[in-house]
Amino acid sequence: MTDETAVDVYLGLDVGKGEDRATAVSRPGEKVFDKPLPNSEPKLRELFARLRAKHGTVEWPCWFSIHPAGR
Repeated sequence: MTDETAVDVYLGLDVGKGEDRATAVSRPGEKVFDKPLPNSEPKLRELFARLRAKHGTVEWPCWFSIHPAGR
């Protein structure tokens, strides 16, 4: 279990086929980032680094939805 007092920003990622979306919220609940991103590991790493430099500790749980073909 995570010690929430050690986390400064929570980063939510919606990973898509062509584009991802990232939303970051500070511990008090302020949205500090909310933009689409290209589906690119270097771009995600750049975002993590920028958020850490500006806000401190970042936690980023990821949710993946897998849909049957045709949906």
